[in-house]
Amino acid sequence: MLLHTIHHVAIIVSDYKKSRDFYVNKLGFEIIRENFREERNDYKLDLRLGDCELEIFGVVNPPQRVNHPEACGLRHLAFLVTDMEGVIKELKAVGIDTEEVRIDEFTGKKMTFFFDPDGLPLELHE
Repeated sequence: MLLHTIHHVAIIVSDYKKSRDFYVNKLGFEIIRENFREERNDYKLDLRLGDCELEIFGVVNPPQRVNHPEACGLRHLAFLVTDMEGVIKELKAVGIDTEEVRIDEFTGKKMTFFFDPDGLPLELHE
């Protein structure tokens, strides 16, 4: 196979400004580029976190997620952390609540979930 790595993950958001604030100002993603696409009447925001990129498309009136989180397609994004309690404390400081920490039955590592402004599940995995 000639595949090397995953280049990026793309998500569609319903409130561009709220999601931009969430991912950039609260979670600390770096902006690579930000463009308004007049022909589509939407925003495209390219973000970086470490070696990974996240594309955010701010679309007017996108369809809602079917259910939480078991719809076909993207289930969740997971972030690797080395200090679960420290990250949870940082998230709470910016107004983001997390579920209770539990142990992943397969890896034996700590994990928990929180949600972006559109309810997309985001995982912390130690």
